Amino acid sequence: MDERTLQLQRCMYQYSRAIYRSIKDLIDPYVDQESQLEYRRAVLAACEQTMERLAKDPLYFANPSRALFQDIRRYFPITCQAQVAWAVEKGVAAAVAFIEEQVEAGALDGGVARCRATTRKGKPCQRTPLPERDYCPSHQHLERTPVAA
Repeated sequence: MDERTLQLQRCMYQYSRAIYRSIKDLIDPYVDQESQLEYRRAVLAACEQTMERLAKDPLYFANPSRALFQDIRRYFPITCQAQVAWAVEKGVAAAVAFIEEQVEAGALDGGVARCRATTRKGKPCQRTPLPERDYCPSHQHLERTPVAA
């Protein structure tokens, strides 16, 4: 693997661990020790799987925080679920913001940058920008030119 991919995997690993660390102490304390250990493993695995999927396919993972919460909510008592949902939402939102930065910078998507403009329908332009520019030929009129002093 190239260095960029390894760095991205390390970052996503840190996001999954941060989510896990923030909720691991809320796992159902009323079950036996063996079940609690099994629950912790399941929650950690779900966090890691969500982050892996988000890193591999960020454009087609509609609600990663909802998906993760649905996967892990059964391991927490009802009194802690709001706190778990909040922690999952914040952690996944941070990971999504990081992935979006990587996509905009061209680090994902095969290393190809995308035009920063939006189409008439409000979707991001999928064309490649001009060299050393932020916009494609169709949207080059949106490029801000430096003002001469």
